[in-house]
Amino acid sequence: MPSKVMVELRGLRRNFGEVRAVDGIDLDIYEGEFITLLGPSGSGKTTVLRMIAGFEKPDSGTISLIGRDVTDLPPYERDVNTVFQDYALFPHMNVLENIEYGLRVKGNEKQDRRKRALAALQQIRLSGFENRKPAQLSGGQRQRVALARALVNRPSVLLLDEPLGALDLKLREQMQIELKALQREVGITFIFVTHDQEEALSMSDRIVIFNHGRVEQIGSPREIYENPRSAFVSEFVGQTNRIQVQGKQVNIRPEHLTIAKTFAVGDRRLEGKLVDEIFVGASTRYLVETLDGTKLISTEKMDDSRVGDSVVISWKQEREFLVQ
Repeated sequence: MPSKVMVELRGLRRNFGEVRAVDGIDLDIYEGEFITLLGPSGSGKTTVLRMIAGFEKPDSGTISLIGRDVTDLPPYERDVNTVFQDYALFPHMNVLENIEYGLRVKGNEKQDRRKRALAALQQIRLSGFENRKPAQLSGGQRQRVALARALVNRPSVLLLDEPLGALDLKLREQMQIELKALQREVGITFIFVTHDQEEALSMSDRIVIFNHGRVEQIGSPREIYENPRSAFVSEFVGQTNRIQVQGKQVNIRPEHLTIAKTFAVGDRRLEGKLVDEIFVGASTRYLVETLDGTKLISTEKMDDSRVGDSVVISWKQEREFLVQ
């Protein structure tokens, strides 16, 4: 992890009436990383992003950008740019004019801003679209233009507020790959907000899990998924099964539970009945009810057992994790 801190949040709090939206956030964000603020609606992630951008003012706490306290500065005095879910493109301007807009506001000469805008257009692979209006573009193309308009200003930090939320699933998955590749190419710190767990896991260097205005856990996607520190994290990020083992509640992911009529893969096993199979395209989820009525989900079936059959559910002890 690079040592240079780009964004430093200390004791950040924000209330909306009686609601404490952000409740004492401390966070360091490093140069060149793709960090995702992940959480359900109302967890505080978007409010934190808006405070970094300068659109919301904290009730207490500080925001520093590359060592400079920007807590009380307006958005235009902060070296950040924001990409929104609705793209916020100007409908009366063509693609090139939209990308140039921020440079024009800053007073850059026409030749300079045209050169930089064309380079940004090439970077997002939309060369030849200069004269099109936003209404003539697809959702994915509009998203790319919004990214180019933000990146052409060469900000130290790019803020992305659920930028893929309006796209259909296939295009969203494609844009996830493109966005991560673009971030690696430009080397700018990306702070990405989403409520989509798979999106966060597939794109991020680190994930910050928010819940009720507080940070539940910070870590790499693998750390968050394999070693959740709370029941909230384990259940919010991916599917999990909660099982009573030797007087303790443990959690285990569906891919680590194996179903078979008699076969057991590990040192833990329960008996039950296969009650349903749910086909979800890339995999099938198997719903098993144990003898005590507990319902478990597995994605691993070792034989030809069918719905209604008695089965053994087994797993290796090292795949369990305890959560509070």
